[in-house]
Amino acid sequence: RVGVLDRIVKPAAILTTNTSTLPVVERAVETARPERVVGVHFFNPAAAMSLVEIVRTLLSSDETVAEAVAFAEACGKGPVVVEDRAGFIVNALLFPYLNNAVRMLENRTASRDDIDAAMKGGCGFPMGPLALLDLVGSERAARRDGQQLDRQNAVPDRLPAGADRSAAEAAHGPSS
Repeated sequence: RVGVLDRIVKPAAILTTNTSTLPVVERAVETARPERVVGVHFFNPAAAMSLVEIVRTLLSSDETVAEAVAFAEACGKGPVVVEDRAGFIVNALLFPYLNNAVRMLENRTASRDDIDAAMKGGCGFPMGPLALLDLVGSERAARRDGQQLDRQNAVPDRLPAGADRSAAEAAHGPSS
């Protein structure tokens, strides 16, 4: 099977995607050289975040993965290699954590500030889960991404319906 990119890029080129949730193998099977396809997932903001997830599909060659790791290192990043599974490493761990924080807020288990303070002080995290949601996007965006992971049967949790910023603010006021 010859894809559009097979016709316009050199055969030695590595084809990558920066997706954080979609299966990389779906891109690999669209080309005649699936062994040259990997995920190279930079985190936002890329200039400030040191991590890059290098996503190996079942079809990626060891050489391609090694070249992607070397590329990330040349960019001054710290790469980790992960198999092509929904959420990779970070989002597979992060979404249930964020989901639970929003549920706690909705259920009035604790205040926004106390939830964040507990995770900062108790786990040594640089910021709490609700502050992180404020930084990277709204709870609505996290719900959308969580539902994408859920559809791939990797993460059984997702934010409950109505867990957007307006619901949290209605219950506890705006975040500071």
